[in-house]
Amino acid sequence: MIEVETLIDHVRTYNPKTNEQLIRKAYAFGLRSHDGQTRHSGEPYFTHPIEVAVILAGQKLDDATIITALLHDTIEDTEATHEEVAGIFGEEIAQLIDGVTKLTNLELSSVQAKQAENFRKLLLAMSQDLRVLLVKLGDRLHNMRTIKHMRSEKQISKARETMDIFAPLAGRMGMQWMRDELEDLAFKVLNPEGRNSIIRRFITLRDQSEDLIPSILKDIRTLLSTHSIEASITGREKKPYSIWRKMEEKQQSFSRLSDIYGFRIITEHEDDVYRALGAVHQRWTAVPGRFKDYISSPKSNGYRSIHTTVAGRDGKLVEIQIRTREMHEVAEVGVAAHWAYKDGRRAENRFSVDPLSWLSNLADRINTDEDDHEEFLEHVKLEMFADQVFCFTPKGDVVQLPRGATPIDFAFAIHTRIGSATVGSKVDGHRVPLWTRLRNGQSVEIQTAVGQRPQATWIDIVKTGRAKSAIRRALREDHQAGYIKLGRELARVALEHVGKKATDKALNTAAKKLGMKDHSEVLSKLGSSELTGVDLVSALYPSLLHDKSGEINQPEAKIVGLEADQVVQAAACCQPLPGERIVGIGTRGKGVFVHSIHCDTLIEYEDQPERWIDLSWTKGRSETVNKVTIEVTMANYSGVLGRICILISEQDSNIVDMHFSDRKQDFYRIAIDIEVRDVEHLSNIVTAVEADSDVAQVLQSRRHQMTLKT
Repeated sequence: MIEVETLIDHVRTYNPKTNEQLIRKAYAFGLRSHDGQTRHSGEPYFTHPIEVAVILAGQKLDDATIITALLHDTIEDTEATHEEVAGIFGEEIAQLIDGVTKLTNLELSSVQAKQAENFRKLLLAMSQDLRVLLVKLGDRLHNMRTIKHMRSEKQISKARETMDIFAPLAGRMGMQWMRDELEDLAFKVLNPEGRNSIIRRFITLRDQSEDLIPSILKDIRTLLSTHSIEASITGREKKPYSIWRKMEEKQQSFSRLSDIYGFRIITEHEDDVYRALGAVHQRWTAVPGRFKDYISSPKSNGYRSIHTTVAGRDGKLVEIQIRTREMHEVAEVGVAAHWAYKDGRRAENRFSVDPLSWLSNLADRINTDEDDHEEFLEHVKLEMFADQVFCFTPKGDVVQLPRGATPIDFAFAIHTRIGSATVGSKVDGHRVPLWTRLRNGQSVEIQTAVGQRPQATWIDIVKTGRAKSAIRRALREDHQAGYIKLGRELARVALEHVGKKATDKALNTAAKKLGMKDHSEVLSKLGSSELTGVDLVSALYPSLLHDKSGEINQPEAKIVGLEADQVVQAAACCQPLPGERIVGIGTRGKGVFVHSIHCDTLIEYEDQPERWIDLSWTKGRSETVNKVTIEVTMANYSGVLGRICILISEQDSNIVDMHFSDRKQDFYRIAIDIEVRDVEHLSNIVTAVEADSDVAQVLQSRRHQMTLKT
């Protein structure tokens, strides 16, 4: 176990004015509170808070954060209370510990909806004081370093949670070193074979090339010395998970990757950054499309650096990052720079960006967005995983987007109103499709039109969570209007069938009986098939659906050819209608099943002629009501579905129910349950519907039961 004086010595190296007495008091309090508790490894539990404190001290953080790390589990796992901690260490530290406790209690790896809701709470909690997240990240990092002592299923759960939530959070906050280590530790648990394969390839590559890193470092030092550029230079191999991810994304083999090796040139002055870049490009061939200037266009977390990939020694492709020392400090510690100390004073870095602006902005969006958990989680993950591109408006304003974004994303990033009205785009002055993937530095012009609304196909085109959220919201609003319009037609048809009118007063009465808000909700649910016409009539006029005995009327049909005591029912596979040729199949104990003569099921009984019974319907027009389903494929134009409903109603048929079985941008396929008397009545309906110019096909799909009597 690390001694308190060792921890204090570590803090004193960057903050000589540290409150040593308070740190000693926190150390003693934590040691006493966790007395008798052990970790999965068998070590005293307090070794964990100490290690978390050491991790955060490595980021040169303030005393409050270090003390919070030492005490972060006391309120949750010991008898210590918030009031007790506040009384000894102050309300600030007690609040930080309370924030860490709340984050710890969030089950982030649970089912999707719950995960999204907890993620929402996590971000809201972080927006109050981001040091809560810093302690939580340190806590997670040490837990991942010691994860081998957990049960295997627990290891997988924690590793996946780390990969999905905490690693990208660390990256978004600019703590790239922590993201790399968290991802690699999680990768080791989730895909040990994949990680081992990368490591074996590294070893083989070292044997073949006799370790290129020292050789390339020597080449770069010689080059910069020749140009009188003072700089420190480091080189490293990328982490196994970083390599694996790039192999998966680019679908390339290990040997073809261009950034297995990474080198950093750290200068004192910004002018030397560009001088070093010029020297590197003069000495080695730059790889087209692999140059990024994050100094002129910084990332949202304050990251600044030049990235370039060149063909170095023996043609090996290597990535080189060039930045000043001040930029490097922000690149290394990210958000932690806001609480970092240097020589006993809060460090000031002109390149650091307040990360609360991102979290607060996201929290504001959370509070205003609709309660769509899956959509929210998708939005947040896209925000955090995004590799940024920077595009320009015609006025020269910079718009930051994730890699793979389209002009539609660009439009929604400017304003939701512009995104919704988008009809076309120009990139660098040339007209391009809306699905075009934007690249760094391009100028984008959005063309809009009055009355334009987001299209359903846009969901598969856009990349940003903001665009997806706005499109889905607009589509829901459009569908709602369409559902209400269709529902009004269905209500009219259903109530006219019993001699009544679908007035708003009647529909409001139905809403009360059905437990709905008002007539608009009734119409919406009718249109979306959540409510049927029978349900509506039953709510308003239940007596009209019942016979004298009080039982709901069931359709009847007369069949000739059965004995008086034989029980008969229609076969579910074909549901024959009066007027069709029919045959009976006798069964033991279940009576006779009636099939249409064209039913495919009859093939199964070809070798059992003794079970066949010759049946027929009574002659004359049938007044029996039979439910059948027709599947209509029709154009997705305004008013088409309403016309279909009217056509069916004009044929003296009632629509019982309907639902969409397939919905595309240009065509719908909808299953409509209707009531018909006989096969001739059904044929008239099908003919009338097929005659509509916007109907592509009408198929009969009868699946409903009807009662048959001899």
